[in-house]
Amino acid sequence: MALLILAILITAVISKEAYFVHGDIGTASYYNPPYIPTKCDGNREEQFPPGNLFVAVSEGLWDNGAACGRRYRLRCLSGPKRPCKRRTIDVKVVDFCPFTPCPSTIMLSRDAFAAIAHKHGRKINIEYIQ
Repeated sequence: MALLILAILITAVISKEAYFVHGDIGTASYYNPPYIPTKCDGNREEQFPPGNLFVAVSEGLWDNGAACGRRYRLRCLSGPKRPCKRRTIDVKVVDFCPFTPCPSTIMLSRDAFAAIAHKHGRKINIEYIQ
């Protein structure tokens, strides 16, 4: 009987955790200015959304430039020293990752990173959905 109760509790915990994950899982880091020129809109300042909540994406999301202008909702899941803030943000793709190889799935502007995580480290685990 005790094993049955334990199995039910473990199943409940696992299913509750699975419920919270709705999108894809990846990693995120931030990158520093200058942010222009970008691969999407060059030197146009108006490409950046309000609050500077924008990203550059790695090869897997770039889609030969079709990612330009896409919007993603993302949230921090984990990282070193518990960096996550409990909120989601909406970001706009404005560039291809400026580093080779790209260190993360998504490179956030400094403002976007600060909106979802404390800057204890440079890399966090994220959930994202288009």
